Amino acid sequence: MDVKEQRVALVIGAGDSTGSAIAKRFAAEGMVACVTRRTADKLQPLVDSIHDAGGIAYAFGTDARKEEEVVALIDKIESEIGPIDVLVFNIGANVPSSILEETARKYFKIWEMACFAGFLNAREVAKRMVQRQRGTILFTGATAGLRGKENYAAFAGAKHALRALAQSMARELGSKNIHVAHIVVDGAIDTDFIRTNFPDRYALKDQDGILNPEHIAQNYWYLHSQPRDAWTFELDLRPWTETW
Repeated sequence: MDVKEQRVALVIGAGDSTGSAIAKRFAAEGMVACVTRRTADKLQPLVDSIHDAGGIAYAFGTDARKEEEVVALIDKIESEIGPIDVLVFNIGANVPSSILEETARKYFKIWEMACFAGFLNAREVAKRMVQRQRGTILFTGATAGLRGKENYAAFAGAKHALRALAQSMARELGSKNIHVAHIVVDGAIDTDFIRTNFPDRYALKDQDGILNPEHIAQNYWYLHSQPRDAWTFELDLRPWTETW
């Protein structure tokens, strides 16, 4: 297939749960899934799973905080694989710490991961999308982007900034046929981390009390598929058991 005919879904931060589910969902629709983590080897099970299901996937080991690596990644995908139709920024950086014990280094790193990396990747992809007059950019947010919680000052600051970035981009790029949306994922997700560290919470799985990554991914596809006369900017997802 010609490079220009392959439409790409790029997932930055394709972890073992939500990010992987999103990549699989877009690949199931015939898009090429390009997935990234700091270490490409960790992505091999995801790539194999997509291939086994009849899809196409490529893995990249990149540091999403490094401008030169981001620029090189986007250039490589656009020139060798296909045009990026969807960018999903899915890096978390949910690290708790008392403000009295927080270090400048960790505070800055959390901001780099959860916000600055989003800016770098979205900017580079948006440049290409604007030329084509089409595209979708989806940012994974959190409740921390709406309100700060004790012991989460660094994470809340970064997620507030990411939400502001998404708002600004949506207002600037909407008229250029670029759909920018922010998804607030509020609640425990079905992951090994939750099962191991919060067994009481994980026990609610059979009652639909924690988020299923596949159901989260379905909503990302829904946002991408929306007609532009009814675009959603912000969508919040939470289990029925979640207090909010």
